[in-house]
Amino acid sequence: MLVAALDEPPADNELDFAPEHRQFRDAIRQFLAGHLPQRLRDGALATPTVFAEPEIGREWQRILYEKGWLAYNWPSAFGGTGWSPVERYIFEKECALANAPGLPALGLKLLASVLCAYGTPAQQSHYLPKILSGEHYWCQGFSEPCAGSDLAGLKTRAVKSGDHYIVNGSKIWTTHAHFADHMFCLARTDSSAKSQRGISFLLIDMRQPGVTIRPIITLAGDHEVNEVFLDDVRVEERDLVGREGEGWTIAKFLLENERGGSCLAPRLLADIMRLRDEAARERSGSGTVLSEDPLFEAQLAKLDLEAQALEITELRILEQLKLGQRPGPQSSIVKLVASDLRIQVDRLAMRVFGYQGLELETRRPLYGDSSPLPVYSREAQVAAARYLNSQAWTIFGGSNEVQLGIIAKTVLSM
Repeated sequence: MLVAALDEPPADNELDFAPEHRQFRDAIRQFLAGHLPQRLRDGALATPTVFAEPEIGREWQRILYEKGWLAYNWPSAFGGTGWSPVERYIFEKECALANAPGLPALGLKLLASVLCAYGTPAQQSHYLPKILSGEHYWCQGFSEPCAGSDLAGLKTRAVKSGDHYIVNGSKIWTTHAHFADHMFCLARTDSSAKSQRGISFLLIDMRQPGVTIRPIITLAGDHEVNEVFLDDVRVEERDLVGREGEGWTIAKFLLENERGGSCLAPRLLADIMRLRDEAARERSGSGTVLSEDPLFEAQLAKLDLEAQALEITELRILEQLKLGQRPGPQSSIVKLVASDLRIQVDRLAMRVFGYQGLELETRRPLYGDSSPLPVYSREAQVAAARYLNSQAWTIFGGSNEVQLGIIAKTVLSM
Protein backbone atom coordinates (compact mmCIF):
# COMPACT_ATOMS: atom_id res chain seq x y z
CA MET A 1 0.00 0.00 0.00
CA LEU A 2 1.55 3.27 -1.12
CA VAL A 3 -0.72 5.88 0.43
CA ALA A 4 -3.11 6.10 3.34
CA ALA A 5 -5.17 8.70 5.14
CA LEU A 6 -3.25 10.96 7.51
CA ASP A 7 -4.34 12.60 10.74
CA GLU A 8 -2.93 15.81 9.30
CA PRO A 9 -2.75 16.87 5.65
CA PRO A 10 0.64 16.40 3.95
CA ALA A 11 2.88 19.36 3.24
CA ASP A 12 2.92 20.90 -0.24
CA ASN A 13 4.41 18.60 -2.91
CA GLU A 14 4.61 15.73 -0.39
CA LEU A 15 2.94 12.44 -1.20
CA ASP A 16 0.47 11.03 1.29
CA PHE A 17 2.50 7.97 2.27
CA ALA A 18 1.26 5.06 4.37
CA PRO A 19 2.39 5.07 8.04
CA GLU A 20 5.17 2.52 7.55
CA HIS A 21 6.57 4.56 4.69
CA ARG A 22 6.43 7.77 6.72
CA GLN A 23 8.43 6.04 9.44
CA PHE A 24 10.97 4.92 6.87
CA ARG A 25 11.15 8.46 5.44
CA ASP A 26 11.75 9.92 8.91
CA ALA A 27 14.58 7.44 9.52
CA ILE A 28 16.21 8.47 6.23
CA ARG A 29 15.90 12.16 7.14
CA GLN A 30 17.46 11.54 10.55
CA PHE A 31 20.40 9.70 8.97
CA LEU A 32 20.96 12.42 6.37
CA ALA A 33 20.87 15.12 9.02
CA GLY A 34 23.65 13.41 10.96
CA HIS A 35 25.81 11.81 8.27
CA LEU A 36 25.68 13.99 5.14
CA PRO A 37 28.42 16.62 5.64
CA GLN A 38 27.72 20.20 4.65
CA ARG A 39 30.74 20.23 2.33
CA LEU A 40 29.15 17.44 0.28
CA ARG A 41 25.84 19.30 0.16
CA ASP A 42 27.61 22.48 -0.98
CA GLY A 43 29.59 20.51 -3.54
CA ALA A 44 26.46 18.97 -5.00
CA LEU A 45 24.74 22.35 -5.31
CA ALA A 46 27.80 23.79 -7.06
CA THR A 47 28.13 20.92 -9.55
CA PRO A 48 26.91 21.90 -13.04
CA THR A 49 27.38 18.47 -14.64
CA VAL A 50 25.18 15.38 -14.65
CA PHE A 51 27.70 13.36 -12.64
CA ALA A 52 29.20 14.47 -9.35
CA GLU A 53 32.95 14.89 -9.16
CA PRO A 54 34.45 11.66 -7.75
CA GLU A 55 35.88 13.65 -4.85
CA ILE A 56 32.41 14.16 -3.40
CA GLY A 57 30.53 11.31 -5.08
CA ARG A 58 32.88 8.65 -3.78
CA GLU A 59 32.95 10.12 -0.28
CA TRP A 60 29.17 9.85 -0.16
CA GLN A 61 29.51 6.33 -1.55
CA ARG A 62 31.79 5.38 1.36
CA ILE A 63 29.34 6.79 3.90
CA LEU A 64 26.44 4.78 2.48
CA TYR A 65 28.63 1.69 2.12
CA GLU A 66 29.53 1.79 5.80
CA LYS A 67 25.85 2.21 6.67
CA GLY A 68 24.89 -0.72 4.45
CA TRP A 69 22.59 1.41 2.28
CA LEU A 70 24.65 1.69 -0.89
CA ALA A 71 23.15 -1.27 -2.76
CA TYR A 72 19.61 -0.06 -2.20
CA ASN A 73 18.51 -0.93 -5.73
CA TRP A 74 20.23 -4.35 -5.86
CA PRO A 75 18.45 -7.67 -5.30
CA SER A 76 18.79 -8.95 -1.74
CA ALA A 77 20.59 -12.05 -3.00
CA PHE A 78 23.49 -9.87 -4.10
CA GLY A 79 23.74 -7.72 -0.99
CA GLY A 80 20.85 -5.35 -1.60
CA THR A 81 19.02 -3.64 1.24
CA GLY A 82 15.77 -5.46 0.65
CA TRP A 83 13.92 -2.16 0.37
CA SER A 84 10.67 -2.08 -1.54
CA PRO A 85 10.49 0.01 -4.73
CA VAL A 86 8.62 2.73 -2.81
CA GLU A 87 11.31 2.78 -0.10
CA ARG A 88 13.99 3.12 -2.75
CA TYR A 89 12.06 6.03 -4.21
CA ILE A 90 11.71 7.69 -0.82
CA PHE A 91 15.45 7.32 -0.26
CA GLU A 92 16.30 8.97 -3.59
CA LYS A 93 13.82 11.77 -2.98
CA GLU A 94 15.14 12.53 0.50
CA CYS A 95 18.72 12.52 -0.81
CA ALA A 96 17.69 15.01 -3.50
CA LEU A 97 15.98 17.27 -0.98
CA ALA A 98 19.05 17.10 1.28
CA ASN A 99 21.41 18.06 -1.60
CA ALA A 100 23.31 14.77 -1.50
CA PRO A 101 25.86 14.27 -4.31
CA GLY A 102 25.12 11.83 -7.07
CA LEU A 103 26.61 8.35 -6.75
CA PRO A 104 28.80 6.62 -9.38
CA ALA A 105 25.74 5.31 -11.19
CA LEU A 106 27.49 3.61 -14.11
CA GLY A 107 28.78 0.85 -11.88
CA LEU A 108 26.28 0.90 -9.03
CA LYS A 109 23.07 1.07 -11.08
CA LEU A 110 23.79 0.08 -14.66
CA LEU A 111 26.54 -2.53 -14.66
CA ALA A 112 25.40 -4.03 -11.36
CA SER A 113 21.91 -4.65 -12.75
CA VAL A 114 23.46 -6.40 -15.77
CA LEU A 115 25.76 -8.58 -13.67
CA CYS A 116 22.91 -9.57 -11.36
CA ALA A 117 20.80 -10.62 -14.35
CA TYR A 118 23.36 -11.93 -16.86
CA GLY A 119 26.67 -12.37 -15.06
CA THR A 120 28.25 -15.68 -14.14
CA PRO A 121 28.68 -16.52 -10.44
CA ALA A 122 32.39 -15.84 -10.86
CA GLN A 123 31.73 -12.41 -12.39
CA GLN A 124 29.23 -11.57 -9.67
CA SER A 125 31.51 -12.59 -6.81
CA HIS A 126 34.50 -10.77 -8.32
CA TYR A 127 33.01 -7.50 -9.56
CA LEU A 128 29.99 -6.71 -7.39
CA PRO A 129 31.95 -6.34 -4.10
CA LYS A 130 34.49 -4.10 -5.84
CA ILE A 131 31.73 -1.89 -7.23
CA LEU A 132 30.30 -1.50 -3.75
CA SER A 133 33.61 -0.78 -2.02
CA GLY A 134 34.63 1.74 -4.67
CA GLU A 135 37.73 -0.25 -5.62
CA HIS A 136 36.49 -0.24 -9.21
CA TYR A 137 35.23 2.91 -10.94
CA TRP A 138 33.40 2.14 -14.19
CA CYS A 139 32.64 3.97 -17.41
CA GLN A 140 30.34 2.97 -20.28
CA GLY A 141 31.72 2.28 -23.75
CA PHE A 142 28.68 2.36 -26.02
CA SER A 143 28.60 5.39 -28.37
CA GLU A 144 31.06 5.76 -31.23
CA PRO A 145 31.80 8.59 -33.69
CA CYS A 146 29.45 7.03 -36.27
CA ALA A 147 27.19 5.09 -33.90
CA GLY A 148 25.38 7.23 -31.38
CA SER A 149 21.63 7.02 -31.63
CA ASP A 150 22.19 4.26 -34.21
CA LEU A 151 24.08 2.16 -31.69
CA ALA A 152 23.70 -1.03 -33.73
CA GLY A 153 26.07 0.51 -36.28
CA LEU A 154 29.07 0.37 -33.95
CA LYS A 155 32.42 -0.57 -35.52
CA THR A 156 34.59 -1.51 -32.53
CA ARG A 157 35.67 -5.12 -33.06
CA ALA A 158 36.59 -7.91 -30.67
CA VAL A 159 38.38 -10.85 -32.28
CA LYS A 160 38.78 -14.12 -30.40
CA SER A 161 42.41 -15.16 -29.88
CA GLY A 162 42.81 -18.19 -27.64
CA ASP A 163 41.30 -17.41 -24.25
CA HIS A 164 41.21 -13.65 -24.98
CA TYR A 165 39.48 -11.13 -27.19
CA ILE A 166 41.57 -8.51 -28.97
CA VAL A 167 39.60 -5.26 -29.11
CA ASN A 168 40.17 -2.43 -31.59
CA GLY A 169 38.05 0.67 -32.08
CA SER A 170 37.01 3.89 -30.40
CA LYS A 171 34.28 5.21 -28.13
CA ILE A 172 33.05 8.77 -27.67
CA TRP A 173 31.16 10.82 -25.09
CA THR A 174 32.51 8.39 -22.49
CA THR A 175 31.55 9.92 -19.16
CA HIS A 176 34.29 9.91 -16.50
CA ALA A 177 36.60 7.69 -18.54
CA HIS A 178 39.47 9.85 -17.21
CA PHE A 179 38.61 8.64 -13.70
CA ALA A 180 37.63 5.07 -14.53
CA ASP A 181 39.77 1.97 -14.21
CA HIS A 182 37.23 -0.32 -15.91
CA MET A 183 34.81 -0.05 -18.82
CA PHE A 184 31.78 -2.12 -19.82
CA CYS A 185 31.82 -2.08 -23.58
CA LEU A 186 29.86 -3.15 -26.63
CA ALA A 187 31.99 -4.62 -29.41
CA ARG A 188 31.27 -6.50 -32.60
CA THR A 189 32.35 -10.13 -32.36
CA ASP A 190 30.66 -11.33 -35.57
CA SER A 191 30.78 -9.06 -38.62
CA SER A 192 28.80 -11.49 -40.76
CA ALA A 193 25.70 -11.48 -38.55
CA LYS A 194 22.85 -8.98 -38.63
CA SER A 195 24.06 -5.79 -36.97
CA GLN A 196 22.33 -6.32 -33.61
CA ARG A 197 23.16 -10.01 -33.41
CA GLY A 198 26.90 -9.65 -33.86
CA ILE A 199 27.48 -7.50 -30.75
CA SER A 200 28.87 -8.71 -27.42
CA PHE A 201 29.13 -7.18 -23.94
CA LEU A 202 32.69 -7.08 -22.58
CA LEU A 203 34.33 -5.91 -19.35
CA ILE A 204 37.61 -4.11 -20.04
CA ASP A 205 40.41 -3.30 -17.63
CA MET A 206 41.53 0.17 -18.70
CA ARG A 207 44.83 -0.05 -16.82
CA GLN A 208 46.66 -1.68 -19.71
CA PRO A 209 48.58 -0.64 -22.82
CA GLY A 210 46.46 0.28 -25.80
CA VAL A 211 43.89 2.39 -23.93
CA THR A 212 44.11 6.09 -24.80
CA ILE A 213 41.80 8.74 -23.35
CA ARG A 214 41.36 12.22 -24.81
CA PRO A 215 39.23 14.86 -23.10
CA ILE A 216 36.19 16.52 -24.65
CA ILE A 217 35.51 19.92 -23.10
CA THR A 218 31.85 20.94 -23.19
CA LEU A 219 30.45 24.36 -24.04
CA ALA A 220 30.18 24.95 -20.31
CA GLY A 221 33.90 24.39 -19.86
CA ASP A 222 33.51 21.05 -18.10
CA HIS A 223 35.59 17.93 -18.62
CA GLU A 224 33.02 15.21 -18.05
CA VAL A 225 33.16 13.25 -21.30
CA ASN A 226 35.98 11.80 -23.37
CA GLU A 227 37.10 9.95 -26.46
CA VAL A 228 38.53 6.50 -25.75
CA PHE A 229 40.74 4.65 -28.23
CA LEU A 230 41.24 0.89 -27.93
CA ASP A 231 44.26 -0.50 -29.79
CA ASP A 232 44.85 -4.26 -29.44
CA VAL A 233 43.34 -4.20 -25.97
CA ARG A 234 43.08 -7.64 -24.37
CA VAL A 235 39.92 -8.91 -22.68
CA GLU A 236 39.89 -12.29 -21.03
CA GLU A 237 37.19 -14.69 -22.21
CA ARG A 238 35.81 -14.84 -18.67
CA ASP A 239 34.97 -11.11 -18.96
CA LEU A 240 32.39 -11.72 -21.67
CA VAL A 241 28.99 -11.08 -20.05
CA GLY A 242 26.26 -13.38 -21.31
CA ARG A 243 26.82 -15.29 -24.52
CA GLU A 244 28.74 -14.09 -27.54
CA GLY A 245 26.35 -12.07 -29.71
CA GLU A 246 23.97 -11.35 -26.80
CA GLY A 247 25.29 -7.84 -26.23
CA TRP A 248 22.37 -6.07 -27.91
CA THR A 249 19.85 -7.78 -25.65
CA ILE A 250 21.92 -6.91 -22.60
CA ALA A 251 22.35 -3.31 -23.76
CA LYS A 252 18.57 -2.90 -24.14
CA PHE A 253 18.11 -4.26 -20.62
CA LEU A 254 20.73 -1.81 -19.32
CA LEU A 255 19.22 1.17 -21.15
CA GLU A 256 15.77 0.36 -19.77
CA ASN A 257 17.28 0.53 -16.30
CA GLU A 258 19.11 3.76 -17.16
CA ARG A 259 15.92 5.43 -18.42
CA GLY A 260 13.34 3.95 -16.07
CA GLY A 261 15.24 2.36 -13.20
CA SER A 262 16.41 5.72 -11.90
CA CYS A 263 14.13 8.21 -10.20
CA LEU A 264 14.41 11.53 -12.03
CA ALA A 265 11.47 13.45 -10.59
CA PRO A 266 12.91 13.87 -7.05
CA ARG A 267 15.89 15.92 -8.24
CA LEU A 268 13.67 18.01 -10.51
CA LEU A 269 11.22 18.69 -7.69
CA ALA A 270 14.07 19.59 -5.33
CA ASP A 271 15.50 22.04 -7.87
CA ILE A 272 12.07 23.61 -8.40
CA MET A 273 11.78 24.14 -4.64
CA ARG A 274 15.17 25.85 -4.63
CA LEU A 275 14.14 28.03 -7.56
CA ARG A 276 11.09 29.12 -5.60
CA ASP A 277 13.32 30.08 -2.66
CA GLU A 278 15.69 32.02 -4.93
CA ALA A 279 12.78 33.82 -6.60
CA ALA A 280 11.66 35.07 -3.18
CA ARG A 281 15.03 36.84 -2.84
CA GLU A 282 15.78 38.02 -6.38
CA ARG A 283 14.32 41.24 -7.83
CA SER A 284 12.38 41.45 -11.05
CA GLY A 285 12.69 44.26 -13.58
CA SER A 286 9.93 46.17 -11.83
CA GLY A 287 11.82 46.14 -8.53
CA THR A 288 9.57 43.66 -6.72
CA VAL A 289 10.73 40.18 -5.79
CA LEU A 290 10.50 37.77 -8.69
CA SER A 291 8.16 35.44 -6.82
CA GLU A 292 5.48 38.16 -7.09
CA ASP A 293 5.71 38.21 -10.90
CA PRO A 294 2.54 36.41 -12.17
CA LEU A 295 4.21 35.21 -15.37
CA PHE A 296 7.16 33.74 -13.49
CA GLU A 297 4.89 32.08 -10.95
CA ALA A 298 2.81 30.58 -13.74
CA GLN A 299 5.91 29.16 -15.40
CA LEU A 300 7.21 27.72 -12.14
CA ALA A 301 3.81 26.25 -11.23
CA LYS A 302 3.59 24.56 -14.64
CA LEU A 303 6.99 22.92 -14.18
CA ASP A 304 6.07 21.89 -10.65
CA LEU A 305 2.87 20.20 -11.80
CA GLU A 306 4.63 18.42 -14.66
CA ALA A 307 7.36 17.17 -12.31
CA GLN A 308 4.71 15.91 -9.89
CA ALA A 309 3.00 14.08 -12.75
CA LEU A 310 6.35 12.55 -13.67
CA GLU A 311 6.76 11.47 -10.06
CA ILE A 312 3.45 9.60 -10.16
CA THR A 313 4.49 7.92 -13.42
CA GLU A 314 7.75 6.79 -11.87
CA LEU A 315 5.89 5.40 -8.88
CA ARG A 316 3.67 3.41 -11.25
CA ILE A 317 6.79 1.94 -12.84
CA LEU A 318 8.12 1.06 -9.40
CA GLU A 319 4.89 -0.82 -8.71
CA GLN A 320 5.49 -2.78 -11.92
CA LEU A 321 9.04 -3.58 -10.79
CA LYS A 322 7.65 -4.76 -7.47
CA LEU A 323 5.48 -7.24 -9.39
CA GLY A 324 8.52 -8.51 -11.27
CA GLN A 325 7.81 -6.66 -14.51
CA ARG A 326 10.45 -4.80 -16.51
CA PRO A 327 10.15 -1.02 -17.03
CA GLY A 328 9.46 -1.49 -20.74
CA PRO A 329 8.54 1.42 -23.04
CA GLN A 330 7.33 3.50 -20.08
CA SER A 331 11.00 4.13 -19.35
CA SER A 332 11.26 5.96 -22.68
CA ILE A 333 8.32 8.17 -21.71
CA VAL A 334 10.02 9.00 -18.40
CA LYS A 335 13.31 9.78 -20.12
CA LEU A 336 11.64 11.99 -22.73
CA VAL A 337 9.59 13.99 -20.21
CA ALA A 338 12.44 14.29 -17.69
CA SER A 339 14.87 15.53 -20.35
CA ASP A 340 12.50 18.29 -21.41
CA LEU A 341 11.78 19.28 -17.80
CA ARG A 342 15.48 19.36 -16.93
CA ILE A 343 16.15 21.90 -19.64
CA GLN A 344 13.11 24.00 -18.72
CA VAL A 345 14.08 24.11 -15.04
CA ASP A 346 17.63 25.18 -15.85
CA ARG A 347 16.37 27.75 -18.35
CA LEU A 348 14.08 29.24 -15.71
CA ALA A 349 17.02 29.43 -13.32
CA MET A 350 18.76 31.64 -15.87
CA ARG A 351 15.77 33.96 -15.74
CA VAL A 352 15.85 34.02 -11.94
CA PHE A 353 19.45 35.29 -11.89
CA GLY A 354 19.23 37.52 -14.95
CA TYR A 355 22.54 39.16 -15.89
CA GLN A 356 24.20 37.64 -12.83
CA GLY A 357 23.49 34.19 -14.26
CA LEU A 358 25.53 34.92 -17.38
CA GLU A 359 28.79 34.34 -15.54
CA LEU A 360 30.40 31.28 -17.11
CA GLU A 361 33.28 30.33 -14.87
CA THR A 362 35.30 27.54 -16.48
CA ARG A 363 37.58 26.73 -13.57
CA ARG A 364 36.59 23.66 -11.58
CA PRO A 365 35.46 22.71 -9.06
CA LEU A 366 33.04 25.46 -8.07
CA TYR A 367 33.04 24.37 -4.43
CA GLY A 368 35.60 24.15 -1.65
CA ASP A 369 38.20 26.58 -0.32
CA SER A 370 40.15 26.75 -3.59
CA SER A 371 37.13 27.42 -5.83
CA PRO A 372 36.92 30.71 -7.78
CA LEU A 373 34.95 33.44 -6.06
CA PRO A 374 31.55 34.11 -7.65
CA VAL A 375 30.78 37.51 -9.14
CA TYR A 376 27.34 37.49 -7.52
CA SER A 377 26.49 34.24 -5.70
CA ARG A 378 27.33 30.54 -5.83
CA GLU A 379 23.86 29.78 -7.16
CA ALA A 380 24.19 32.31 -9.97
CA GLN A 381 27.73 31.19 -10.74
CA VAL A 382 26.63 27.68 -11.63
CA ALA A 383 23.44 28.63 -13.53
CA ALA A 384 24.84 29.10 -17.05
CA ALA A 385 27.08 26.03 -16.91
CA ARG A 386 24.21 23.92 -15.63
CA TYR A 387 21.91 25.17 -18.39
CA LEU A 388 24.46 24.44 -21.11
CA ASN A 389 25.20 20.98 -19.74
CA SER A 390 21.51 20.14 -19.43
CA GLN A 391 21.15 20.20 -23.22
CA ALA A 392 22.84 16.79 -23.24
CA TRP A 393 19.80 15.27 -21.56
CA THR A 394 18.09 15.13 -24.95
CA ILE A 395 20.94 12.96 -26.27
CA PHE A 396 22.46 10.61 -23.69
CA GLY A 397 20.70 7.34 -22.85
CA GLY A 398 19.08 7.52 -26.28
CA SER A 399 18.16 10.79 -27.94
CA ASN A 400 14.65 12.26 -27.81
CA GLU A 401 14.11 11.06 -31.37
CA VAL A 402 15.02 7.51 -30.34
CA GLN A 403 12.60 7.66 -27.40
CA LEU A 404 9.82 8.91 -29.67
CA GLY A 405 10.50 6.04 -32.06
CA ILE A 406 10.31 3.50 -29.22
CA ILE A 407 7.05 5.01 -27.96
CA ALA A 408 5.54 5.09 -31.45
CA LYS A 409 6.42 1.46 -32.09
CA THR A 410 5.75 -0.20 -28.72
CA VAL A 411 3.02 1.97 -27.20
CA LEU A 412 1.13 3.37 -30.20
CA SER A 413 1.82 0.42 -32.56
CA MET A 414 2.73 2.78 -35.36
